Amino acid sequence: MADSPEYLRNNAAAWDARGADQLVAARRGWTATEPVWGIYGIPESEVHLLPEALDGARVAELGCGTAYLSAWLARQGAIPIGIDPAAGQLAIARKFQEEFGLSFPLVRANGEDVSLASSAFDIVISEYGASIWADPFRWIPEASRLLRPGGELVFLGNSTLLMLCMPDEEGLPATNELRRPQFGMHRFEWPDDTTVDFHLGHGDWIHLLRANGFEILELIELRPPEGAESRYPFVDTAWARRWPCEEAWRARRT
Repeated sequence: MADSPEYLRNNAAAWDARGADQLVAARRGWTATEPVWGIYGIPESEVHLLPEALDGARVAELGCGTAYLSAWLARQGAIPIGIDPAAGQLAIARKFQEEFGLSFPLVRANGEDVSLASSAFDIVISEYGASIWADPFRWIPEASRLLRPGGELVFLGNSTLLMLCMPDEEGLPATNELRRPQFGMHRFEWPDDTTVDFHLGHGDWIHLLRANGFEILELIELRPPEGAESRYPFVDTAWARRWPCEEAWRARRT
């Protein structure tokens, strides 16, 4: 990991610093009866992001964090590998593997450079992992390399619209007006924060996915139910009920 770009090392360090709250979130995820997506925890039974046939599916989770999603996939008969650059996150994942008696490989690597075989996976998935914390112009080609022809890429992160409406000031929610240009969206750095996240406009996502051999299957804009709550301050529910704050992509490797 020492040879990773500085932004990836900083991002991993920031997640390692979130140990206490990650234990709580990890237990919630590891004990869930189905995956829930995004900051509002919308159930998979409503979103339908995952393929129906999971038994025996080889899955690479890029930016697995505490690996609660990989754990659920393993319980469904999939064969997951959890991949994350943050040693502390993987330590929590191993703690819960031991507690719940569930074993699958955990690899310390970043989503831009995964030392695993090409065409080895049926599914590559990322929920707020590589999907926002790694450079899409590097991790999308890597996801394409990992997938077999016909394999599916599934990833979820903040919506394009949310990022256009986000103030620079930390802790303030998205506004009802555009705060920055959409043209040139890519790398986001925030005042008083060492982390870097990445977001593209829809046209750039489409171009990038197609250039790396993907057929786009679906763009899902998540909407929280009435009364939903989130512990994250960058958007409030009233905003997210009017405009999508999160979006998920499904694409097939040709």
